[in-house]
Amino acid sequence: MPKAFITGITGQDGSYLAELLLGKGYEVHGLVRDSSSPRRSRLDHLCSDAEVFGRTLFFHDGELSDASQLRALIHQVAPDEIYHLAGQSDVGLSFKIPETTCEVIALGTVRLLEIVRDLPKKARFFHASSAEIFGEPKTQPQNEETPFAPVNPYGCAKAYATQMVEVYRRAFEMFAVNGILFNHESPRRGENFVTRKIARGAAAIKLGREKELRLGSLTSQRDWGHSRDYVEGMWMALQYKEPTSFVFATGKLHSVQDVVEVAFETVGLNWQDYVKQDPRFMRVTEPMHLIGDATKAKSLLGWEPKTSFRDLIAEMTRAELGL
Repeated sequence: MPKAFITGITGQDGSYLAELLLGKGYEVHGLVRDSSSPRRSRLDHLCSDAEVFGRTLFFHDGELSDASQLRALIHQVAPDEIYHLAGQSDVGLSFKIPETTCEVIALGTVRLLEIVRDLPKKARFFHASSAEIFGEPKTQPQNEETPFAPVNPYGCAKAYATQMVEVYRRAFEMFAVNGILFNHESPRRGENFVTRKIARGAAAIKLGREKELRLGSLTSQRDWGHSRDYVEGMWMALQYKEPTSFVFATGKLHSVQDVVEVAFETVGLNWQDYVKQDPRFMRVTEPMHLIGDATKAKSLLGWEPKTSFRDLIAEMTRAELGL
């Protein structure tokens, strides 16, 4: 039974990845800040399964900032694969706490790389990078060769971590992989992200709990896919014969207004009657024209997204109605 270690297992991607790996016969270990915290709710269905929790799924308390504790834990687990998904993931918040963002994302990744480098049994390492490393690219779509040009603290921290993975791969011949993930959503997305906010708002208005939805820019565009598809790409990347970087993206741009239209259409309402723009939600700087080219992942791994944009937003909105 192969062993996997996941940082950020209680997050959106971590929960889907845990499900995927368990389904493939893995023993899955997850790093959590507090194993008794209700923040693990995305995994409640697995934690309540007596055949899974404590048998093939294990939680371990720990912090990315505590190198000695993390080192002891990973040496104890001795995983075959490590998926590094944890970190401060709110781009807007990174402007308010830039030092914490860099500490967790940039230095946290280096700590893990140092630990993996010293493991007696070499583990394959996946780092969840982000399209935010491209910021304001001069070419589109973006692929693995596109120069970094981040425009926010989150993107800067991710760019540093991504480059360090490349350095460790070359300098120490580690099986270290960057997965450059463009925006990916799901019903498990955090409530501070605009797609979840829109889905939640549309459902609340339909149910009579809210009267309007306030948003920032409606013209901002992103390449949005489904988290469930992207974690499959993570696993595929670590099964490939050699370590390399992969972009995971749909290759299609959609605006915030597109998200709004699908969400309100799903609940049978006219969005223009309820959506108001609010300057408080405008970003200081906005990445431009981030659209991914996943040709390499498709040709080498056979990966491509399975869920359409419309189906993704409709699924998220229906989930909010159910809640």
